[in-house]
Amino acid sequence: MSSKNLLVELFVEELPPKALKKLGEVFAQSLTQSLKNAGLTAPTSIFTAYASPRRLAAHVTDVLTVAADKPVVQKLMPVAVGLDAAGNATPALLKKLGALGADASCVPNLRRENDGKADVLFYESLAKGATLAEGLQKALEGALAALPIPKVMTYQLQDGWSSVNFVRPAHGLVALHGSDIVPLAVLGLNAGRETHGHRFEASVDPVVFAHADEYAGKLATQGAVIASFAERRTEIARQLAAAAALAGGKPIEDDALLDEVTALVERPNVLIGQFEEEFLAVPQECLILTMKANQKYFPLLDAAGKLTNKFLVVSNISPEDPSAVIGGNERVVRPRLADAKFFFDQDRKKSLESRIIGLSKVVYHNKLGTQGERTQRVAAIARAIANELRDLELAHKADQAALLAKADLLTDMVGEFPELQGIMGRYYALHDGLRGDVADAIEDHYKPRFAGDSLPRNLVGTVVALADKLETLVGMFGIGQIPTGDRDPFALRRHALGVIRMLSESDLDLPLYLLLDCTFAQFNGIEGFQLNVNALTDFIYDRLAGSLREQGYTAQEVDAVVSQRPQRLGDIPKRLTAVRAFAALPEAAALAAANKRVGNILKKVEGSVEPTVNAALLQEAAEIALHAALIDIVPQADAAFDTGDYTESLTTLAALRAPVDAFFDGVMVNAEDAALRANRLGLLAHLHAAMNRVADLSKLST
Repeated sequence: MSSKNLLVELFVEELPPKALKKLGEVFAQSLTQSLKNAGLTAPTSIFTAYASPRRLAAHVTDVLTVAADKPVVQKLMPVAVGLDAAGNATPALLKKLGALGADASCVPNLRRENDGKADVLFYESLAKGATLAEGLQKALEGALAALPIPKVMTYQLQDGWSSVNFVRPAHGLVALHGSDIVPLAVLGLNAGRETHGHRFEASVDPVVFAHADEYAGKLATQGAVIASFAERRTEIARQLAAAAALAGGKPIEDDALLDEVTALVERPNVLIGQFEEEFLAVPQECLILTMKANQKYFPLLDAAGKLTNKFLVVSNISPEDPSAVIGGNERVVRPRLADAKFFFDQDRKKSLESRIIGLSKVVYHNKLGTQGERTQRVAAIARAIANELRDLELAHKADQAALLAKADLLTDMVGEFPELQGIMGRYYALHDGLRGDVADAIEDHYKPRFAGDSLPRNLVGTVVALADKLETLVGMFGIGQIPTGDRDPFALRRHALGVIRMLSESDLDLPLYLLLDCTFAQFNGIEGFQLNVNALTDFIYDRLAGSLREQGYTAQEVDAVVSQRPQRLGDIPKRLTAVRAFAALPEAAALAAANKRVGNILKKVEGSVEPTVNAALLQEAAEIALHAALIDIVPQADAAFDTGDYTESLTTLAALRAPVDAFFDGVMVNAEDAALRANRLGLLAHLHAAMNRVADLSKLST
């Protein structure tokens, strides 16, 4: 059966740039998968996705003209229903066969098979393979329906009566199988072999394809379009690097901006622009953001990472004299930078402290009050954390930073660029003469803002960041705003991971329960506030477990440590290291199994079992030996535990294997004598408590 390469292109008006990359991938993948499901592709078929501002396309190799016929087996009915006593077809069977396009002549060939209940008749036939025109029509419609379009447009077709829905008006459709046009029709368009290239620089219009394999090459040479998103992105990155080297700087790294610019141009041409040096007096974060967000420029940095007065423009045209394009972009960016300078100058006329009172007029949440009230809660939590660390100077600085942390929300600069909150607060705090660590804390209290982000750069920032995130977690859980599924509008998962990272990586001596208690205390008097502490604690430890697994720890190791709910999160890496070292010991498997057995025995006992032993009631040699071993070994393990040497603590317990094995081999725990039974349970409770201080070793038992 012959096969040829296939090309499908939908030519449209400018697509949403931030969605283009995904649209191109989904279009090609969905189209190819549908063709594969219809049996129209070969095992060797490969698809290539194309996406430019005005087109979505897919090239698929080795596509069949007609799919192979497929054997189809259809269950009819029980033999007792379909055939009479003489073996002739009943009316019910004839009717069923007629519906399938068959008649009584096929009855002798019907397959009989027992389905576990009765003998059943099956009809075997060959389903005609789909033609490419049929399969591609269905595949294209499915691909368009599968596109991740947040909002569609409704527009009229050329007949003036009909209307269709799509992300942007479509104006052309190409469908070539080899050199043959595949007869398709979607969005009011009929397939052909013509498309359009660059609006201004195409050498031919329309661009006509004689064969599916001409697509990318002919678009580039005649249409002045690099059709591949990936190739266009690579070319832009190459030109950016070359232009930056020529200008004596380096372009800012921003993958999202690079993707967006790739989606805005068809034939990139990077040019160098510049602005007046006086604007560099404005914080570089402001200038960088306005150039990136508003103009899609790539600011240039010097070798030290400081902003220069030059920037790179990715133009969609390549004139012989680019001076007009460069000059136009310089004129456009100048008012943006002037606005930033104006905002910066105006904001510094008022101190951050004078803005605090204005936070009382900004609603934080209708159930939790204003930003002013929230600021007071965060400051109180920060003071409590610093006091727990026994540092009065830290408490003073944390209180000051927490009260000022949200004040920059009322500045003009943050009003224009919300992404700069915290960053501008730091600049304005330094302008107001505040100490550097307090100013740093104002910026850093938002950290870590995302996975892999840096932690606050000093202890003041860490304390305020902890207070801010804990206030959000407790507050939102207290009013029932708990994340469900993919919904997490208040980013509580991110806040929980931030708390975990700060407590763990900073190794702060702050028990989690104490942090939650001091945070909860700040919500007294809020109507309807009701915190389920267990639910919040579970939420935090679930985030912790997930984070540890992502770091490479096994599920067993993580479960063994996290199931114990260790309150000092800074100890967790050491506990995991200890568990891993213990698991490598030859005694580990037997002790883990014994620990699991002990836990199961104790669970079945009504009430709690105290870990106390009356030596006078010990009768069997094995229980005497186990008791002696516990008296000898447990103090050593506890001493290592108390110094934080968890590996030594668990390694010491390995010596219990022999007496534990002997105990279970020779001692009846559930003795008939109640006093004897209680004493043996107490011995096991002592063993269980000793073995599970670092981690629940039973979790290591397979």
